[in-house]
Amino acid sequence: MAGTSEAEHRIGLLNGFAAYGMWGLVPLFWPLLKPAGAAEILAHRMVWSLAVVAVALLFVRRWAWAGELLRQPRRLGLVAVAAGVITVNWGIYIWAVNSGHVVEASLGYFINPLVTIAMGVLLLKERLRRVQWAAVAIGFAAVVVLTVGFGRPPWISLCLAFSFATYGLVKKKVALGGVESLAAETAIQFLPALGYLLWLTAHGDATFLGHGGGHAALLVSTGVVTALPLVCFGAAAIRVPLSTLGLLQYLAPLFQFLLGVLYFHESMPAERWAGFALVWLALILLTGDALRFARRPERLAVPTARAAESPAQSPASAPADA
Repeated sequence: MAGTSEAEHRIGLLNGFAAYGMWGLVPLFWPLLKPAGAAEILAHRMVWSLAVVAVALLFVRRWAWAGELLRQPRRLGLVAVAAGVITVNWGIYIWAVNSGHVVEASLGYFINPLVTIAMGVLLLKERLRRVQWAAVAIGFAAVVVLTVGFGRPPWISLCLAFSFATYGLVKKKVALGGVESLAAETAIQFLPALGYLLWLTAHGDATFLGHGGGHAALLVSTGVVTALPLVCFGAAAIRVPLSTLGLLQYLAPLFQFLLGVLYFHESMPAERWAGFALVWLALILLTGDALRFARRPERLAVPTARAAESPAQSPASAPADA
């Protein structure tokens, strides 16, 4: 029995590394889709993601959730909000990568946990421990330093962080599984995305049919690129502790940052290094505090868990749908 448990844990870790590794390496993929613009790539991602998850759901025969969702207008409305917010997130990320802002995009996912905590305090009236307050304060200082480093506020990072934090907050309220949630969201996105692609085609601006079969195949594969990491994340989430997933989630922005600096050779003046160092310090404090709190005896943790828990501490919202 112990051997089975260890094997399951190993499978979960491998799936976790695969999921966050794919999210971390995705900046290598989006430039391959040029000359398609960010909006066209985004529309293809929506259309083909729905096709992929629909096939997956047909294969596993999981459709009962769809009928239940359609009978719950409030929940369906939240799914529509999630679809809108993740559309903004995806679009900004694709544009950022293909416009030479990979480092700034990675920063968005580094500061996402801090933004999520701040939203928990402001919107959900959650109470933070001192270390969490310190982490948020350091994160705010980092944004100030990075504003100096970039010569402007890091708008790309902030938009990505706030949109994804909002997305995670809404998804917690909807409480759908990863594949089911993606299916519902892309079903809402599908018609506007398809309409936009047809409009591009009618005006002769679409690249899908005019740049060879390889380009068309890459655009179709955006569905797999979106869905496959999510499937791996789902397999990891049921096999490894949440604290482990919480640590693994930092792999994605770390890989993105390294790609931005080492592969895309984006500029990193001293001010940006200082800002990133502050962000990393805040994340170290936040992670260390979360791990210490998780190790407390259950009898001590339970009474204060609801008051102290922040959405950022729950990797249920961790997938970087970049």
